[in-house]
Amino acid sequence: MSNSHKIGKLYLTFVFLLMYAPIFYMIFFAFNKGAYMTEFTGFSLVHFKDMFADLRLMSILVNTFIVALLSSLIATLIGTFGALGIYQSRQPGVKNLLLSMNNVLMVSPDVIIGASFLILFTMAGVALGFGSVLLAHIAFSIPIVVLMVLPRLKEMNPQLIDAARDLGANWYQVLSKVVLPYAWPGVLSGFFMAITYSLDDFAVTFFVTGNGFSTLSVEIYSRARRGIDLSINALSALMFVLSLILVIIYYFISTRNTNAKRKRTTTLPVDGMGVAR
Repeated sequence: MSNSHKIGKLYLTFVFLLMYAPIFYMIFFAFNKGAYMTEFTGFSLVHFKDMFADLRLMSILVNTFIVALLSSLIATLIGTFGALGIYQSRQPGVKNLLLSMNNVLMVSPDVIIGASFLILFTMAGVALGFGSVLLAHIAFSIPIVVLMVLPRLKEMNPQLIDAARDLGANWYQVLSKVVLPYAWPGVLSGFFMAITYSLDDFAVTFFVTGNGFSTLSVEIYSRARRGIDLSINALSALMFVLSLILVIIYYFISTRNTNAKRKRTTTLPVDGMGVAR
């Protein structure tokens, strides 16, 4: 058992080094004084200065954040109500069908999704640009939100809804006072995960973006094809840190949710038979 444990640790260490070494290598040379990644000539923030002085790059950065925030907000709204619809479905066959359709978008290759949106927008006569990118990001973010909110709804005691209705609450009051407060950690988790997916997406955006509009992932790809520019390293470093912050926020939300659930379980009143009520 001890040898297997050591082998498992070594394997995990190798996997993490394989994944993160190129990222840290790129971030390391973002602080290089020189203009190339072949040799580190000294510590400097000149590439970060060049990045902020690039007006086109800053404009694309703003576009990327606008798309990420808008798509995440809309996807969170639609995904939350979609999760409610799946949760309240009384027919197991319908519920499984809806879950399967939701999961298909999660496991489908981004290239297939991007090409499908390109064909759809072309057939519908939708101009490629901000609108097409926003719609595509909303579409692939909705399943993420559903998968974050639905487990939280399943943990909720259905008797809470029945008790609220017995007390005279209407549908809006049940939703705003009972369901959404309970599902709120899942809603926040879905929102932050949707932002992360939107900021990191390349394949879908590459298909649906048009002339005059671009996002950071597409811009970085196009510049990298022309040659090494360490200002791209600086921008990538900032984006990595931002994604890391969003993941940490999601982790703390999930941890607080788990701790609150454990606390409620341990403080439930106990009847005379020693059973929690």
